[in-house]
Amino acid sequence: MVTEARIKEIFESIQGEGPVVGYKQLFIRFCGCNLNCQYCDTDFGSKNSIIYTPEQLANKIMSEYDLNKIHSISLTGGEPLLHADFLDKFISIIRSENNNLKIYLETNATLSDELLQIKDKTDIISADIKLPSATGKDTFEAHDKFLANCDGIYTFAKIVFDENITEDEIKKCAHLGKKYSTELVLQPKMIGNNMCAGNEFIERIFNKFLNNYANVRLIPQVHKFLNVR
Repeated sequence: MVTEARIKEIFESIQGEGPVVGYKQLFIRFCGCNLNCQYCDTDFGSKNSIIYTPEQLANKIMSEYDLNKIHSISLTGGEPLLHADFLDKFISIIRSENNNLKIYLETNATLSDELLQIKDKTDIISADIKLPSATGKDTFEAHDKFLANCDGIYTFAKIVFDENITEDEIKKCAHLGKKYSTELVLQPKMIGNNMCAGNEFIERIFNKFLNNYANVRLIPQVHKFLNVR
């Protein structure tokens, strides 16, 4: 069992993506990822990171932050589920002192077995569906298996897209949404603080999704426009 994890950063900010946009969260960014998506703009490397035990991380958070003022703790990365054993213990410790604290898991939705280790401790799942046109990888089969394990937890699937998105990708995403009754959140890829394409193209893609599946929302990265982390 892993008893330590390398943490890149811990900070409070406003959630800028998905249906819980606008809520204040405490973000814990874990180092490492099992994918290497072409569009990723997040630094989750080990440089300037700190190694914590679950007890050390829980103590730091409870002593340095007012958890009564946040909506939830966002476990992000990188890929936090690479540290499932660590998370299992960490969440248990912090929940023992804060029973009503919500846990928000942001994941690339490929590690389905690892999810089961902390499923009963997770309140919200932000599951990224990775498009081959945007990431250079075909992970639809892994996403299918992952979403099957999300039953009983509030889950939405985030889809980052750019001008290379294909009709086949739209249909496959819609199929997963229908199969698991999961809300799809479309997120235009950002280049700096600007969306990757014009409004007309983005709206056209939105409508193509809606032609295949009704439960779809278009939400850009709001924190980019607010100029917060």
